[in-house]
Amino acid sequence: MAVISGIIRVMEKAARKAGGRLRRDFGEVEHLQVSRKGPADFVSKADQRAERIIYDELLAARPDWGFLMEEGGEIHGADGKPRFIIDPLDGTSNFLHGIPHFSVSIAVQEPKLDGSGWGEITAALVYQPITDESFWAEKARGAWLHDRRLRVSARRHMDESLIATGTPFAGRGDATEWTKIFNAIAPQVAGIRRFGSAALDLAWVAAGRYEGFWESGLSPWDSAAGCLLVREAGGFVTDWRGISQPICDRQILAGNDALHSRLHKALAAAIKA
Repeated sequence: MAVISGIIRVMEKAARKAGGRLRRDFGEVEHLQVSRKGPADFVSKADQRAERIIYDELLAARPDWGFLMEEGGEIHGADGKPRFIIDPLDGTSNFLHGIPHFSVSIAVQEPKLDGSGWGEITAALVYQPITDESFWAEKARGAWLHDRRLRVSARRHMDESLIATGTPFAGRGDATEWTKIFNAIAPQVAGIRRFGSAALDLAWVAAGRYEGFWESGLSPWDSAAGCLLVREAGGFVTDWRGISQPICDRQILAGNDALHSRLHKALAAAIKA
């Protein structure tokens, strides 16, 4: 059984408290007032409330740490201290349309030792309020679903594999590039899924539900927690050049240990064509 550390307990408490509020708001989604942040990028009062709940809980527990939040932006902490990266509602469009597939994502990022910026992700949690699934990971301690150890899928053949993706929409993303990648990968695999929450897509790769995932144009809060989950479950996460970054967001390719290289080969050939 997993021994849950203090920082994971703090993160899970915050996520669960926000998740309870999200569940109540989801039950009355038709009453939510929605404001437009930009093209096809909506923010709801539920999103804002959830972020405030998470921020308040984490600030009380770690008052000298920094924050990077989808809605609240960056808040600097004390020198040399980590920061929390927060997405209070990943899958906002699903939420607003009454689709029960969304998540809370929280990660801890350490500062670089030389003070030149931000380094590795050391703790991660993705919480699905509707199913009450709590995926978490710590650096060198593995990835877990509650108290069950996670491993990436053992499938070794592309034609047995399910691959997740995020598709361009409403002027966001490169539809031509995405189509090239889709056309290269789709004929080789058992199916491609687009469920609308990158944090959950990556958690599901870690849990072995998907064999891989690709997307571009994400933000750090979308993928920071998921990157660590996949890696600690034995998978690989890189950008489209095949380079591993602490957070892969603008370009991300995740896969199990057997198929990541094959997916990368197909993707790289497609975007060069």
